[in-house]
Amino acid sequence: MLTIIKHKDLGHANHGWLHARHHFSFANYYNPSRMSFGHIRVINDDSIKAGYGFDTHPHKNMEIITYVRKGAITHKDSKGNQGRTVAGDVQVMSAGTGIFHSEHNKESEDTLLYQIWIEPNKKDIDPRWEQANFPKMPITKSLPILVSGTEGEGLFINQDMRIYGGKLVAGTTINQDISGQAYILISEGSLTINGEKVEQGDGIEVTELSKLSITAIVTAEILIIT
Repeated sequence: MLTIIKHKDLGHANHGWLHARHHFSFANYYNPSRMSFGHIRVINDDSIKAGYGFDTHPHKNMEIITYVRKGAITHKDSKGNQGRTVAGDVQVMSAGTGIFHSEHNKESEDTLLYQIWIEPNKKDIDPRWEQANFPKMPITKSLPILVSGTEGEGLFINQDMRIYGGKLVAGTTINQDISGQAYILISEGSLTINGEKVEQGDGIEVTELSKLSITAIVTAEILIIT
């Protein structure tokens, strides 16, 4: 079963320097029917103006994944980690016992990114941060794993889940296996998923399915959290 949440129906916050669309209840956006999906607690679709960002603030016991769609984000935290993650790449922070961090757009253009919070299966671990570069070429078979709860499969998170992602050129069809339920993000373009049309900014809840047939209508980018 596919449940499509259209971009226009997502929660919205406009802070001037930050425009955010919330797939689930977050900050001042509260929707009792949109609190979480499985272990996914937060998905924010953020647009951050050049020269702005999130000043130092704390997190605890959460797996925080950032997927940069355009521009770049610069990270710095209280464990001494720092780095710049560019479009198409991913960073993961396990907040564990507690960590302070900042995220700033130091570029000359707006940065677009997804911020994804996943509840961990282990609490009070040592905080950690890492990032990785992933292939930018369009895919023609199944999507590559970007993030995983299995060591050696992309960036590691403390939860038995995976995040797949990639770009498809117009006309490409792939078949993607999923485990249990899944949440899909359409980062760019438009596609059909099992015959249902979805567009940039939409979110899709998937239940009671084990395989997806995905066809790009135009060049598109997709993430699957499962």
